[in-house]
Amino acid sequence: MPTSPITLRRIATNGIHANVATAGTGPPVVLLHGFPHTWQLWHEVIGPLATRHRVIAPDLRGFGASTRAVDGYDAGTLAADIDGILDALGEPTAAVVAIDAGVSAATLLALRRPDRVRRLVVMESLLGSLPGAENFLAAGPPWWFGFHAVPGLAETVLIGHEAQYIDWFLHAGTRSRGVPLEIRNAFIDAYTGSDALRCAFSYYRALPTSARQISDAVAHGGLAMPTLAIGAHPVGATLERQLRPVASDLTGHLIPDCGHIIPLDRPKELLDLLLPFLAPSQS
Repeated sequence: MPTSPITLRRIATNGIHANVATAGTGPPVVLLHGFPHTWQLWHEVIGPLATRHRVIAPDLRGFGASTRAVDGYDAGTLAADIDGILDALGEPTAAVVAIDAGVSAATLLALRRPDRVRRLVVMESLLGSLPGAENFLAAGPPWWFGFHAVPGLAETVLIGHEAQYIDWFLHAGTRSRGVPLEIRNAFIDAYTGSDALRCAFSYYRALPTSARQISDAVAHGGLAMPTLAIGAHPVGATLERQLRPVASDLTGHLIPDCGHIIPLDRPKELLDLLLPFLAPSQS
């Protein structure tokens, strides 16, 4: 399959400058990464998507080469960041695809701006405090949620050990298969240093605010656009269960033998789901 060149540009949005990778032409698709990733999480899927779409893959606020802002790591501010990127690129509407930490921002953007989000794809995340995650959380949230949430703790403890820490997540997130060395090195570089770690952990410290924002938005209306919830290991169908009462047009799918980092662990299987779902003929 031919590949489209990827262009990196800095875009002013909502008080920051976002590093944004773009490729291809056609109906726009925004790709939102999570932790511990950058836009390069989508390395294996940008090329195939770009043969049919204009792909827009930003580094989220504080991550990669985007501004390491002092604050603004709640879902509402992140959604406004994406809104501003679309404005700057002259795209009135777009499909939005998100995983992990990007899911809350993508969903809140879709809830607040249904005129802007044509289709929504969300993967491997919990969505605030919405019902449906009780079984997943029966033994408590994943251990790193609490560790990351304590202000100043994790970034102090991890200085000098960033590579080992990120490797743990990349190993666990691919069920021990690992990721390409150049991608692994890019992620480690993006999360090295106290300020980079502070930004990453600020997402976790803003989770209570993000949860309230999502609950408030859901109380004023659900998701009307076609929505696809994709699960793997360990979240599975939990996100689909949370979205079932919220989304009027929801499809759920589980990818077997797939780790949390779906775009790098099972890119072909992901593309098999994304390409038909995002096709303009489906609008």
